Amino acid sequence: MRARRTLIAGAGSAILAAVALTASPAGAKAATAPSGIRAPYAEVANAASGGILWDASPQARVPMGSITKVMTAYVVIRAGNLGRLITVPKGITAYDKKYGGSTAGLKPGQKLTARQLLYAMLIPSGCDAAYTLAQAYGPGQRGFIAKMNAAAAGLGLPGTHFTDPSGLPDPTETSTYSTAGDLVALGRDAMSLPLFATIVATAKHHVAQAKGEHPAYAWKTSNPLLGHYAGTTGIKTGDTQAAGDCLLFEARRDGVPVIGVVLDEKSWKAATRDAKSLLNYGFASS
Repeated sequence: MRARRTLIAGAGSAILAAVALTASPAGAKAATAPSGIRAPYAEVANAASGGILWDASPQARVPMGSITKVMTAYVVIRAGNLGRLITVPKGITAYDKKYGGSTAGLKPGQKLTARQLLYAMLIPSGCDAAYTLAQAYGPGQRGFIAKMNAAAAGLGLPGTHFTDPSGLPDPTETSTYSTAGDLVALGRDAMSLPLFATIVATAKHHVAQAKGEHPAYAWKTSNPLLGHYAGTTGIKTGDTQAAGDCLLFEARRDGVPVIGVVLDEKSWKAATRDAKSLLNYGFASS
C-alpha cells in the first residue's frame, strides 16, 4: 500500500490551496486550474509522491465501469499462481449477453493461463476474462467480490465498493462505485505491480494457438492515449450507461510520472481531451 495522497491544489479548496502556495513551488504552479475540463469528477496527481495537483468532486461516489478491472487484476496478481490453466466457464455467455459487456472473444471450455486472462481483461477490456478470473480465484463470483472489497479496505479506499468483477451493472447501475480520489490511489498501487504495469502499457498483444486449449488471439488496447499521447504508460478505460465514459490514465516524461482520472464524460473524445489536458497540467505543475 502506498502512502496516502496529499492535496497540493484542489477544486473548491481555497484554504488548502493557499497553504500549498506558501509551502512549495509546485503548489504555486498548480494554483491555476487546468482549462477546459468538463468531466464532473476528476483528479490528477504526481504518481510518485501521491501529491494531488488538482481535483473536482474527488470524493463523490459514482460508477466507473470497467476501471473496476484494475482491482480485479490487483487481487489476482497478488494471489499469484499466474501460470495455472483455467477453463473458461459456461457462465460467461449469459453474463456477457445480459449486460452487453465488452469481450476478448473467449468461449466456454477454452483453457488459458491466469496470466493470459489478465491480458485478455486489461487490453481489450474483456468482461469474459474478468468473469473467468473471478470464478477461478474466488472461488466463485461472491468469494472473489468479497476479496475485492477486502482489498479496497486494506488499501484505504473508503469510497469504493464492488458487486461485480467487471464493473457491469450487476445487480444495479450504481452498486459498484468509487471516487476519483480512490481510483487514483488504486491506480498508483496497481502500477507498482510490474506485471500490471507491463500489461496496461501494451497496445497490442498476440496469443498463439494452443491445440486443444484455445485459438490464436490478437487483442488491441481500449486505451485511447496509448500511441497517441507521448509517454503514456496505461492504465484503464471504463463505461456503462450510468458511468458515462471514464478513463484512468498515467504517463511519464523526463522521469516524472503523472496519474489521473476523469469520470462520467459524455464521449470518448471528451474523456481523451480531458485526460490530455490534465496530463499537460500535471507535467507543468510537477
